[in-house]
Amino acid sequence: MKFTVSWLKDFLDTDASAEEIADKLTMIGLELESLSNPAEALSPFVIAKVLEARQHPNADRLRVCMVDPGTGETVQVVCGAPNARTGMIGVFAPVGSFVPGTGIELKAGNLRGEASNGMLVSERELLLSDDHEGIIDLPADAPVGTSYAAWAGLDDPVIDVAVTPNRPDALGVYGVARDLAAAGLGTLKPLADAPVEGTFKSPIGVSLAFDGDDSPCPLFVGRYIRGVTNGPSPAWMQKRLRAIGLRPISALVDVTNYMTHAYGRPLHVFDAAKVKGNISARLARPGETIEALDGRTYTLDETMTVIADEAAPEAIAGVMGGEASGVTAETTEVFLESAWFDPVRTAATGRKLNLNSDARYRFERGVDPAFAEPGAEIATRIILDMCGGEASEILLAGKPPIREKTIGLRLSRVESLAGVRIDPQRQVDILEALGFAVAGAGDDVVVSVPSWRPDVSGEADLVEEIVRIHGLEKIEHVILPRLEAVTTPKLSVRQRRRFRAARALASRGFNEAVTWSFLPSDQAALFGGGETRLKLDNPISTELSDMRPSLLAGLVAAAGRNADRGAESQAISEVGQVYLGDGPEEERLHASGIRQGMTGSRSSLAAPRAVDVFDAKADALAVLEALGAPVDKVQVMADGPSWYHPGRVGTIGLGPKNRLATFGEVHPRVLEALDVAGPLVAFEIDIDAIPVPKAQRAARGALNTSDYQPVRRDFAFVVEEDVAAEKIVRAARGAEKNLISQIGVFDVFRGASIGEGRKSIAIEVTMTPDDRTLTEAEIEAVSSRIVAAVEKATGGSLRR
Repeated sequence: MKFTVSWLKDFLDTDASAEEIADKLTMIGLELESLSNPAEALSPFVIAKVLEARQHPNADRLRVCMVDPGTGETVQVVCGAPNARTGMIGVFAPVGSFVPGTGIELKAGNLRGEASNGMLVSERELLLSDDHEGIIDLPADAPVGTSYAAWAGLDDPVIDVAVTPNRPDALGVYGVARDLAAAGLGTLKPLADAPVEGTFKSPIGVSLAFDGDDSPCPLFVGRYIRGVTNGPSPAWMQKRLRAIGLRPISALVDVTNYMTHAYGRPLHVFDAAKVKGNISARLARPGETIEALDGRTYTLDETMTVIADEAAPEAIAGVMGGEASGVTAETTEVFLESAWFDPVRTAATGRKLNLNSDARYRFERGVDPAFAEPGAEIATRIILDMCGGEASEILLAGKPPIREKTIGLRLSRVESLAGVRIDPQRQVDILEALGFAVAGAGDDVVVSVPSWRPDVSGEADLVEEIVRIHGLEKIEHVILPRLEAVTTPKLSVRQRRRFRAARALASRGFNEAVTWSFLPSDQAALFGGGETRLKLDNPISTELSDMRPSLLAGLVAAAGRNADRGAESQAISEVGQVYLGDGPEEERLHASGIRQGMTGSRSSLAAPRAVDVFDAKADALAVLEALGAPVDKVQVMADGPSWYHPGRVGTIGLGPKNRLATFGEVHPRVLEALDVAGPLVAFEIDIDAIPVPKAQRAARGALNTSDYQPVRRDFAFVVEEDVAAEKIVRAARGAEKNLISQIGVFDVFRGASIGEGRKSIAIEVTMTPDDRTLTEAEIEAVSSRIVAAVEKATGGSLRR
């Protein structure tokens, strides 16, 4: 939101400087973006008199001018402007000046044999207008030698503030002035919105053509003005508009732009002679088109609101007017429109058409509905003053959508919520200065919210208004008491596990990746997703339409891109959310990784080999252990999701229902769909499925080791081919939990000596006593229990 200091002072009676105004704006929540003074760039340019202008002896289109810049010395300037003449008063730029319109720094030169030491400039070269037909021609009484910027009133600082979307009232200079007045920086001047008496009945009628109560245009204010002369707008208005970056067009158009920025009230003027019949606000018909004022033709649909005459749409409501009924220099009769349009529908229309405008920017944030008629009165008076003519009676269709809103406020809540003590009467004064009406006495009052503040909906909002105007800088800094000598951990178990998983994966050689949380629909379907409830209503692109059901989709695709760039062996991991459904409990935290290529290297003792499913299993178990999962109690089941290769997949769980992880070789069908060369192994860990320990220790317990010699014994069991080694290990461990510290499988044998359909599995059992050295009898007793437990659990027998 840009405005000049003089424009602000049209509405605010204040002696504050530009710097004081800028500081106060930031303190009351209208953050300063910039403060600039155009006069600084124009400071070298002075008013000068052309003492003599003679024809250049060597150029038909150049003149040699002797210029008096008021310094007592005469300067020779070669000028090509057709209006350069003896005795004229112009604007002189000495050598060394930077000319903003050309972007060059003036240097002394020689043009066709004549010295030139400076420049007589045009308005375009000073960025004052587009006029470059000749140099600036000033009145004869312009004081030679004085600063042109100061004489022309161009030393008006421009302030640019950032306005948050919830403050539509601050999108007009008058609204900013109201805030500053409430903050004590001056007095707000009353609105000059006295009604203009109409002298005739409008020949154009207005109506609202909508079904139902939920109208996208509940209020339309119109007025016919005849006998106008649409020439250039006055200098003061052009100056205001140029200062904020708008190009003056004509008096009638400039009035609408002025009203938009001065009062936050967009308006539109139609050339009444081009309007066919009466005007109505209605929904567009599918396929209707309109050529807008930006020169482009837009195709409309039934969700868009238009202002139409009896033949066709004449404006896209709340966004932009149409070219067909636009005003020109020949316009003598206009129809002024001041309506209120639904913010949501206006925003949707602008997005569909990819059309931005100052009107849309304000309507989609919420224009004051109560200001439609006063805004029309103000605009009417300005048009009559600038363009002449006479106005009709004002036309009203519908009524303003004003909802009376009252909020109970306990004045003591300011201190309890904001931590600052403000006198109750001061609180009331602030609210009333902002336009709120306060009723009641004592601590409990009732506050009526003005129509221009749609953002205020509760008691806390009123407290915020009071405190920001009182001054946020007046809130005292209070050091919070220290509640504990030693800070206790503040991260949750889930947060700690997320970090531990990433570190554990990094320690195993994985490179961490961050992939999109969204997937193309076909890729999501490969990994168990693609359901309608996981599709995005407004995706950032058509290729990223579904929430990801697995981290592997992004990791596998990344591996393919890396392989295309020459990566032969890679290990990539990610820790992040996956989405199994649209409920909060179906958003899960996973740690996943993929390996591709070879493991080992030339320098390792073991020869390089291709990665396999057991590498993925080892990765999954290592990360589970790092996360505190009871890996000594887990079961490995030979099944898994469909995106793994059947027969080369496993699931790690605490029983069949609580599945902690899956691992395996990715199915060739999936790799082919993603255009990735295999083989590729992967694992997925559901961090949320890992049981949380009942007691959280602040530090790891002390290492407890035995002082006695461990004893190792080997056992070989002959079992059926379908008996898993894990079943033998679990049975052996359960035979003597207090003494057995470790069990490992070290051999699997198949052969004719043990029979077809059978195998021999050998395990090593380590027994570690805590309080004594085991006797041979004790060792044999434990061994017997191990053999009995395994034989009972598997139906096998000890190999002799």
